Amino acid sequence: MAQERLQKILARAGVASRRAAEEIVLAGRVRVNGKVVSVLGATANPLEDKIELDGRRILAETATYIVFHKPRGIVTTMSDPEGRPTVADYTKDLPARVFPIGRLDFATSGVLLLTNDGEFSNGLLHPKKSVPKTYVVKVQGVMDDKDIDRWRKGVKLEDGTVTRPADLAVIRHEADKTWFELTISEGKNQQIRRMGEATGFRVMRLARVSFAGLTAEGLRPGMWRLVTREELQALKKEWGVPKRIPSGEQVARMAAKAQTVKVAKAFDRGAAVEGGDHEPHRRKSAERPVRSEERPERGARGGRAERREGAARGERSERGGRGREAPPVERKTPRARRGEAALEAPRAERVPAAKGRGAARDADRPIEKRRSPKR
Repeated sequence: MAQERLQKILARAGVASRRAAEEIVLAGRVRVNGKVVSVLGATANPLEDKIELDGRRILAETATYIVFHKPRGIVTTMSDPEGRPTVADYTKDLPARVFPIGRLDFATSGVLLLTNDGEFSNGLLHPKKSVPKTYVVKVQGVMDDKDIDRWRKGVKLEDGTVTRPADLAVIRHEADKTWFELTISEGKNQQIRRMGEATGFRVMRLARVSFAGLTAEGLRPGMWRLVTREELQALKKEWGVPKRIPSGEQVARMAAKAQTVKVAKAFDRGAAVEGGDHEPHRRKSAERPVRSEERPERGARGGRAERREGAARGERSERGGRGREAPPVERKTPRARRGEAALEAPRAERVPAAKGRGAARDADRPIEKRRSPKR
């Protein structure tokens, strides 16, 4: 292997990002063959030289290639100063440190490739490669043949640049909206949304369904999978990357490591884990709903649920069984209730019912406090 910059070797080993690795080198924390190196231009051979960070030897990670189904509402970065959800929140089960290849904006979903192979990323993003990216687009307005031809031939954006020719196929029309599939071979910042603004068709929904022939089929938003050896071989044949294809044993080992990390984190949370080594992983996959056999008994829940449970048991016991229906409840007027109270009182306390205004009020009072009604 050729000589590489130290910060690149550190970043590939998963120590830190490229920029953070530069600060580590400048701080004099790195040794190459026993000598401290604190210059950014220093290079080394990761296979032949002994590279140490704070006294610990650095070993290169196995090249990792991931297909991630990015959901809407997350940032395509590994950290966000504003505290928004990021791609890193969904890839914590990975044993390797990866970074996204390209970007999808905050409101766009779909295929996003992740890797720790810098040459692979550069090979797919280089403008000369013209790697295709396919999107499903929903715009406001009904596009006619003239509008479609304009998108196919190239759209002049607000900054004066013209997009490359693209492939467009209309899927359907819905009232005043148009769905279509668009394939582009470049990656300008928010290119499709800018094309919509330049042509008067505001983009309402945008999802990438394919990148360099890789799709997220079978993956729900927020899930990821390893790229297969067959897919890597097809990429190398078409685009020249990756330079070295991991063996089947290495791919299986990476899948096993990912599952091992997943299981370890799940047991740290006290949850059970299911699925095989190649099952797509998901953010907080171990935090699933508790199964029925794992739920606490109803009596231990407490609160309103317990009171309702107790009330229901008491009602069933009064009915004499679970299957019987409760007898109809007879609603009684205040006058009837007062009459029953008078009948249930001892004979010595019974008095004639009072008449006139205030009788309803006096009837419920004790005998010694009753007063005769006003005449």
